[in-house]
Amino acid sequence: MSTRRNGRVQTTTMTKQVRCAVYTRKSTDEGLDSGFSSLDAQREACEAYIASQKHEGWTLLPHRYDDGNVSGATMDRPALGRLLADATEGKIDAIVFYRLDRLSRYLPDFARIMEVLDANGCAIVSVTEQLNTSTPSGRLHLNMVMSFAQHEREVISERTRDKMSAARRKGRWIGGYPVLGYGIDPEGRRLHVNEDEAARVRAIFDLYLERGSLLSTVRELRRLGWASKRWTTRKGTERGGRPFTKATLSYFLTNRIYVGQVAFQGKIYDGEHEAIVDEETFERVQKLLARNAHAGGSATRNKHGALLKGLLRCAACDAAMTPTYTKKGERRYRYYRCVAAQQDGHDCPTGCLPATEIERFVTDRISTIGTDPDLQAAVLSRVRGLDGVPDDEAVVRMLQQFEPVWDRLSPAKRARVAQLLLERVEYDANEEVISMTFRPTIMDVLTGEATA
Repeated sequence: MSTRRNGRVQTTTMTKQVRCAVYTRKSTDEGLDSGFSSLDAQREACEAYIASQKHEGWTLLPHRYDDGNVSGATMDRPALGRLLADATEGKIDAIVFYRLDRLSRYLPDFARIMEVLDANGCAIVSVTEQLNTSTPSGRLHLNMVMSFAQHEREVISERTRDKMSAARRKGRWIGGYPVLGYGIDPEGRRLHVNEDEAARVRAIFDLYLERGSLLSTVRELRRLGWASKRWTTRKGTERGGRPFTKATLSYFLTNRIYVGQVAFQGKIYDGEHEAIVDEETFERVQKLLARNAHAGGSATRNKHGALLKGLLRCAACDAAMTPTYTKKGERRYRYYRCVAAQQDGHDCPTGCLPATEIERFVTDRISTIGTDPDLQAAVLSRVRGLDGVPDDEAVVRMLQQFEPVWDRLSPAKRARVAQLLLERVEYDANEEVISMTFRPTIMDVLTGEATA
């Protein structure tokens, strides 16, 4: 802009305003309840940096975007979602954070974030790494840093997998839910026998041998008031103590931890902990379980061989879908039928679903649980905060080890593991969308116990 003073023309430059939003993140909840946390420290550093750029027109927006107790390995972060939404609406010119890994630790996620920001002309600035994507050199520097960060993350993940595998092969317990009969040594990650609970474990094995049926045993356990392991988290929350079901009793009776062993990636290793059940009793139980399944137990109750029996629901009718079949000649065609439509004859948009197709879709999705960020986020939302569950990054690393285990499972084992993994599978015929909800017991699968 030009002005005339005393016959001379003076030129002044209008500095463009840069609206800056500060984003902070912390992986754990440690210190969040105190008066001053690392989120506050991150924000102070960012605010000081914005103030130092006042001459460039930088101004601080008042809104806070703080994600506490959230991993950088997931996109499922409330504050990040609000931040990207505001950037999309053109309310932000630059996002300032303390360090790049506060924004994302996963290269594909970071690429998705940058795609949104670039499309809306929003730059990112890292205070400690001198990154500023508003310049070409800053964008080049960013790509280099993210490539190295991704490499470092993969190396750390590989080392962690190797360390966990080595610990398992030595028979060590590496974490997860406590099981009935054992306690956790506070001095280290070891299991020790809880004598009172161990007596109950042996009684349950004997009861199944006496009754010869999962359903009959479950009924007797409920009559006695016996339930699963109850424990108190470090935060004082009560967990477990749930009545047995046929599925949880089957898992309980096949858990090789009770004979002093650990299962990992389809192999069995001698454990460091003491056995509760003798080998002869355990093998008698396994033979009885196998005989019942083959001669009329689970095979009769699920005569169609339906992988999703008890899991699949029709979203349009909010009703279960039950397995059925039709025959043409010697060939049998399996389906899942909406129970509500079958009972009252109303016009259901779902009707019948070909069983093979939807079962294949679900099993294919399960096999990609270690590489699909959306599935990882779904799992993390179910297990986050449970006692005995490691931080989000460790859970993601465990998910990445699951695919080769799943590939080696027999169809019968996959059906059993699917029951432990999934709480429900919903098919929305109107949107043609299949959604899966995971059980918190997925951690039993990830630690290798449920695939034994």
